[in-house]
Amino acid sequence: MKINHIKIKSLLTLTLVGTLLTSCVDFLEPYPNGNRTTEDIWKYQDMVQGLVGQCYDNMPRGYNDNEGVYLDGTTDDVVITSTTNNMTRMAVGALPTSQDPFRTYWDRDYRSIYLLNLFLKDRRGYNTRFLVNAHLDSLVKNRLQGEAFALRAWFQWDLLQKFGGKGNNGQLLGYPILLEPVDISKESNFARNTYDECVKQIVADCDSAYKYLPIAHRDFLVPNVNDRAYAGGRYWGRMDGITTLAIKALVYLTWASPRFNPGNDVTRWDLAAKNAKEVMDFKLKTDAVTNGFGPTKAVNWFDPNFGGVVFASRYNNANDAMERMFYPGGFQGTGSVGASQEIVDAFPMKNGYPITDPKSLYDPAKPYDNRDPRFYSNIFHNNAKAVKINTSTTMYTFENWINGKDAAGPAVNSRTNYHIKKMVFMGLNFSDNSINRQPHFKIFIRWEHMVLAFAEAANQVEGPVGAKYLLSAKDAMAYIRKKNNTDGVAGFTTDPYLNEVAALGKGPFYEFIKNERRLELAFEGQRFFDLRRWTTNLTELNKPVHMARITRNSDGTFTYKLDEIVETRTYTSAFLPIPFDEMLRMSNLVQNEGWDAWK
Repeated sequence: MKINHIKIKSLLTLTLVGTLLTSCVDFLEPYPNGNRTTEDIWKYQDMVQGLVGQCYDNMPRGYNDNEGVYLDGTTDDVVITSTTNNMTRMAVGALPTSQDPFRTYWDRDYRSIYLLNLFLKDRRGYNTRFLVNAHLDSLVKNRLQGEAFALRAWFQWDLLQKFGGKGNNGQLLGYPILLEPVDISKESNFARNTYDECVKQIVADCDSAYKYLPIAHRDFLVPNVNDRAYAGGRYWGRMDGITTLAIKALVYLTWASPRFNPGNDVTRWDLAAKNAKEVMDFKLKTDAVTNGFGPTKAVNWFDPNFGGVVFASRYNNANDAMERMFYPGGFQGTGSVGASQEIVDAFPMKNGYPITDPKSLYDPAKPYDNRDPRFYSNIFHNNAKAVKINTSTTMYTFENWINGKDAAGPAVNSRTNYHIKKMVFMGLNFSDNSINRQPHFKIFIRWEHMVLAFAEAANQVEGPVGAKYLLSAKDAMAYIRKKNNTDGVAGFTTDPYLNEVAALGKGPFYEFIKNERRLELAFEGQRFFDLRRWTTNLTELNKPVHMARITRNSDGTFTYKLDEIVETRTYTSAFLPIPFDEMLRMSNLVQNEGWDAWK
């Protein structure tokens, strides 16, 4: 493919190139006076660095969007309060071509890939002189070259996860692979590569990145103090070697899953396990407690430097978006989403047993008593108290019974009679004179992702217990179950249920892992893709979603009806559609099956 010599803006910021991508039509807009071309980028090393830096800014910074909790609103974990929301319409089978909520991500990913291809083309980015000192210059150029490959892998992985699927021609397809700086919004007619080809390209980019990048951006890994101005901890949050291994683990995990691995090629599971285990080993042996990481530490959603992070977004400082959307109207929120009865029922009891197990001692008349501590740190239920962090002060008590102030009905209350607590800073009270807003960011990959990926893959290779990886799937799941939760309560110190379910073999343990993954990653936008890679039909996707209907009795007790349908899901496809206007523009594109009206 030939390079498009597209003109660019004159007012590029030095390091972020913040205005580089303001158009959804052209990837690089012309300067106001039209007197500069793409070639001018190479005259300014800050602009060259900006080609890579801008891509980090293209990533989401929170969970309050269609890649986060709203995506969970199309699964059995969450119900979106607005019935006219585009994601709700998709979930109930009423999404028009004019309101595709994923169109913007197709554009974003290809805009980013364009910039990275521009940097990588003919090694022009690598051959740019950034610093006079040759040694320091090599640190910068190797880091940027590695980041460019890694970021290209990342955006390609996003395309594959969102748009990969079975085409209406019966083939498993991915996205059009572009390795040249081509503006896909211009006149073009690209075809989708096969799913396998896309996997191989992403892995190849990860491998290329790994050759250039340090294993991790940590000061203790840079012995020469003088190098730390251009290497080490100051680049925390950028791509590094460990992140590329983590990306490979996630890609292999999906590629190995039933929907994308109809022949059950076990080598794919093995590759997922090996890469996830390598990341786990780094965290446990190198990035250990003295360097900020401990496997039992609870996730800190408000600390961008939290040690459990493998890769995360840049952060929004002093932000209240999550609290505002999760709190009900009575607590000065918008109640934009609510947890489903299905995910409430997925949490076990405090002894570790599922509520369906006789040993759990679950009481349907008191459904919120004696539950796994993770339940209380994730979900606000009827009569729950929002207690201010590090105090015993109750900021708010939830009243989800019929005619209660938080009951389903008003547009500012959840439709399920549950509200979400996860990722809410419990020091924020909108009634305070001085509102305590904390940073918010999105963790794309964290310790738990790798543990869950390893456990799932290792179980498929050798069952719950085995020695192939010097760690068994059961041992990995013990990390998840022992971990402290965000309310400061310890995880399971004794876990008889883990031992019992592991003894049942690969099949039951697979279902156990799936449920633990559901709980750990709830409301983070992951379940949509998990459900699709795990299943080979639409049955699991089209089950109705339920709510709690609660009556307050005259003596102050409550009666719970937990089987009332709040929304019926209607999917004709397990996959997302290729954007409709791209289908109209490019005759070589093949649409995913089930989207016949989008061709």
